[in-house]
Amino acid sequence: MRPTGYFPRAKKRLRANGQMLLMCALPLLKIFVFSYLPMIGIVLAFKNYQPRLGIFGSPWVGLKNFEFFFTSKDAFRVLRNTVGMSVLNLAVCTFANVSVALMLYEVSRKRLLKLYQTVLFIPYFFSWVVVGLMLTVFLNQRDGLLTAFVYQLTGQRVDFYAAPRAWIAFLPAISVWKGVGFNSLIYYSVLMSIDTELFEAAQIDGATRFQQIRCISLPFLRPMLCVMLILGAGGIIRSDFGLFYFATRNSSQLYPVTDTIDTYVFRALMQNSNFTMSAAVGLFQNVVGVILVMLTNFLAKCYNRDYALF
Repeated sequence: MRPTGYFPRAKKRLRANGQMLLMCALPLLKIFVFSYLPMIGIVLAFKNYQPRLGIFGSPWVGLKNFEFFFTSKDAFRVLRNTVGMSVLNLAVCTFANVSVALMLYEVSRKRLLKLYQTVLFIPYFFSWVVVGLMLTVFLNQRDGLLTAFVYQLTGQRVDFYAAPRAWIAFLPAISVWKGVGFNSLIYYSVLMSIDTELFEAAQIDGATRFQQIRCISLPFLRPMLCVMLILGAGGIIRSDFGLFYFATRNSSQLYPVTDTIDTYVFRALMQNSNFTMSAAVGLFQNVVGVILVMLTNFLAKCYNRDYALF
């Protein structure tokens, strides 16, 4: 039984918050249509999909669709590249984002600050196709700028699209260049919320700029840093498809380093049109991602409850 007066109070709250609820209606509808309804397609991972029978009419095959990936001779290499490069990108990008945010916070002139933010933010809007074409200008074997520079130093022309080890450094550098302008704003907004009297008191006590960063700025950034790492942990098993496919021009000679789960499944899907296999691998990535998020959140909560995401 509802307590007396429950419905009048609910009606009153609905009337008071009606405008806010109306503003949330379309975003919630979008999330429901594009995020929750497609979850019905998870059953494809356990079926032998036949278009004439439809999703629910196709026969069940159990875990057979998962065998394509896990029994493949390339499974270990693909998993190693996905996890290894994702961890490397996460570490390098996090360090770069925090460093850029700290440097922007040290800029005293507002005009220069806006200029730096604009210059750093522009690459974020470039598509990976455009980034891949831009890289060709630098890495092309015949007339690339970086290739010509290396030739002037060593007298040899290096084909970077046939040198897998070089891309261990190229891929994190490209990720930083493209995303540091946007991601550093998250940490910069935290720095802007710090009371400036703390820095003034530290200066009076004789603290250097590095001591102020270590004792004031970094402790304030720590909760946000933990939250971003928790969210980033969920993407360790899922690589950035545009980075590993378009930036590398899908060069087969780079597969020892750049072939990840997403690119491997995409090529298999293009060759075999096996939608069920793609659904199976996608489900595997999502389940592992959720487990990693829960695990890292648990570790953060053990360290400090205020650093946990939930």
